[in-house]
Amino acid sequence: MTTLTLQQLNEARACEEGIAFFLRLFPDGVGNVPEWTQLHTAWLAVCGGGSFHAWAVDEGLLPKRDLRGANLRGANLDDANLSGADLNDANLRGANLCGANLDDANLSGANLYRAYLCGADLSDANLSGADLVGAYLFGANLDDANLDDANLSGANLYRAYLCGADLSGADLSDANLRGANLRGADLRGANLSYANLRNTNLSGANLYGADLSGANLSGTILENKE
Repeated sequence: MTTLTLQQLNEARACEEGIAFFLRLFPDGVGNVPEWTQLHTAWLAVCGGGSFHAWAVDEGLLPKRDLRGANLRGANLDDANLSGADLNDANLRGANLCGANLDDANLSGANLYRAYLCGADLSDANLSGADLVGAYLFGANLDDANLDDANLSGANLYRAYLCGADLSGADLSDANLRGANLRGADLRGANLSYANLRNTNLSGANLYGADLSGANLSGTILENKE
């Protein structure tokens, strides 16, 4: 049984917004959940309680945001707050995560095949070995994310931000990286064959051993301008 009360929140000095959110869910000031499951974690993230949950976890009031191996295939998680959540090996195939906050989240080995991540914040996220084939990532923030050995074949990364990202060994074949910013990214051994790199910023990127055969390099920025 997981129990959270208004008294506990006041003792922990919860902010007014957090208390207001809690009272919308539990008007009598007492929240009882017989067994906390991954669905409760996903539900809080979607209904605007992601920040509240993160704070409650830090205060030891609620269980950690553990979504390891969760089956969220096709789920509508747009604008969800999953910052720092553990989604290792989760099934997010075809899920809608547009505008979601996934910064510092663990998505290693996750199935994000054709998932919608347009405008999502994935900065500092761990996407090592993740399946992002055909994923929609246009305008997404992947700065300093770990994407080593990730499969991004055919993914749409139009105007995405990947500054300092680790893409070593990643498969970016046929990916659309037009206008993307990969300044300082690690692309050692990456497969960029037939990728669209038109007007892409690759200044300071490490391309040692990368495969650029058939790639569109029109207007690509490869060096820092003086």
